[in-house]
Amino acid sequence: MKKNILAALLAICAAAAHASGLDALENFLKNVKSGRAAFTQVVTSPSREGQAPKTRTSTGTFEFARPKHFRFDYKKPFEQVIVADGQTLWLYDADLNQVTARTQDAVLGSTPAALIASASSLGTLQRDFDFEAAPDKDGLQWAVATPKNKDGQLNNMRVGFRGNELAQLEIVDGFGQRSVITFDKMELNVPIAPQRFVFKPPQGAAVVKQ
Repeated sequence: MKKNILAALLAICAAAAHASGLDALENFLKNVKSGRAAFTQVVTSPSREGQAPKTRTSTGTFEFARPKHFRFDYKKPFEQVIVADGQTLWLYDADLNQVTARTQDAVLGSTPAALIASASSLGTLQRDFDFEAAPDKDGLQWAVATPKNKDGQLNNMRVGFRGNELAQLEIVDGFGQRSVITFDKMELNVPIAPQRFVFKPPQGAAVVKQ
């Protein structure tokens, strides 16, 4: 009897823990309208026969204002800027002196950016993703999002929260490459100047429209 009671209690506790990740995601989507943070991104390529996995680390800043505006400024090791202005997604590579412009709605549907910066509710995202809760890990509450479109570049992603604060994204693409973005000094519902989401190609940069 005691074993049965203990098992039932453990099951209840596990269910509550699993629900917290989805609850935190839904609260984030509903209640957070803007934000900014520093980030560190570690990309790990799949190991090949006889070779260890390769990793690349980048750092920068992230800003967003729902429903359709966000900006990633990569500072190190290479300067890159990604800006969504509501209509166009801009990618600027300073080393190549090249700008790529894409129609925003056509490329953001099943992406991490749509999840953290564009959608305003879990229901909206469920058109493109299947969601499930995951056990707490590393002091964070986790939710797992899997794209319904199996032909896309994204395999799945895990979203980690510390309370209602976005703390980490873990993204696995269709080639097995894993990207972990850790956010630091997150500020929520702060005013962000609209000019931060305006991008003008630098003079002399090549512009490629896709």
